[in-house]
Amino acid sequence: MKLKILVGTMTSTADYVAQAIQMDCADLVDEIDITMMDGRDSSVFDEDALYLICTSTYGSGDVPDNARALYESLDAQPRFLGHVRYGVIALGDRTYAQTFCFGGKKFDERLQGLGAQRIGELWCHDASAGTMPEELGAAWCREWLEKEAIPVMQKQTA
Repeated sequence: MKLKILVGTMTSTADYVAQAIQMDCADLVDEIDITMMDGRDSSVFDEDALYLICTSTYGSGDVPDNARALYESLDAQPRFLGHVRYGVIALGDRTYAQTFCFGGKKFDERLQGLGAQRIGELWCHDASAGTMPEELGAAWCREWLEKEAIPVMQKQTA
């Protein structure tokens, strides 16, 4: 099974989280591919993979600049994504309570609207908590893969 991590970031934090996952979870899946969202469109979901959206929130609850083309393509060129199984790591700051982790939440809403199936709950990291998103994100992903994602994917191929 392949895990494809789609990264949306302004300051590289989401990329660091993805890299930590790649190192920490390599024993759980056959391949982990990190793909920056830069210039991507909905065709990024054409691969046979389990997807993990790993994105920060920017500005007034927006997706990061490098994720904008992919996010907008999901609306501008809508297509059924019923084959897509995914998880979400959303990075935010509770200091901005009205828009906390909206980058990830917006992707989740749009993907579900196109028929994609989220596996498990969104994981939200609060930058104001003083914890390391790389450590916590990798630990969450390991648990997500073991308890939720891998069993779902195995059932589909059985």
